[in-house]
Amino acid sequence: MNLWVYSLLFLWTLFGLLISPVAFFFWKIITGWPVARIARHFIWLYGRGWMLIVAPFVSFEMKGFDNHYQKRRPCVYIINHLSFFDTFCMAMQPVSDIAFAVRAWPFRRLFWYTAFMRLARYLDVEQLGFDESAVPAREIVAAGGSILFYPEGHRSRDGELQRFYSGAFLMAVKLGVPLVPLCISGTDILLPPGTFRMHPAKIRMHALAPVDSAAFSGPEAHVTMRKQVKEEMARELEKMRS
Repeated sequence: MNLWVYSLLFLWTLFGLLISPVAFFFWKIITGWPVARIARHFIWLYGRGWMLIVAPFVSFEMKGFDNHYQKRRPCVYIINHLSFFDTFCMAMQPVSDIAFAVRAWPFRRLFWYTAFMRLARYLDVEQLGFDESAVPAREIVAAGGSILFYPEGHRSRDGELQRFYSGAFLMAVKLGVPLVPLCISGTDILLPPGTFRMHPAKIRMHALAPVDSAAFSGPEAHVTMRKQVKEEMARELEKMRS
């Protein structure tokens, strides 16, 4: 499994890097999309390719997406964080126009990926801070895109939800968009934290009902939302594990 996946993942990455300049040019002509949306779509396609590569060893299950995606509204997504491969699994979603809010280290260490993250207008929330990040986030949402946060800020080592930071919830309130919680399981079996050795797994991603940010008011609105959503996600993850 490891020989197969890592070999093909390297070739898939190299192929994407080589064809991306030409692909960007033709995609721009065909769709007329802004460069940032094209970059986000290509990142989504890259994740789809990864799913095909691991398909002989990994099964995927999606649940709860139909009702939300019929409306196709911009929103703030949040998802629990178990493994490095959680990012690739975002391609399980049926939409591609999603900018990630990430910490500073991917911009520094994932050198082959940095240019695409910047083209896609990913938010370096650690370096920019909330106020500066809110400016491009508002522009992305106004253009029909969405933002995705990992509210724990880092991978869970035991599979349990860690402390939630407030950024995602405050962003949903400030932008006036729904917040959609996503629950993922199985990626910590596929690639546990602290190792590069992969194992066969079943990956589940469940979308919970969108949370209306307008239903929360007052200076602590985002705190109330954060506590409520974390409790809902904890219950759903317990069901998924059992």
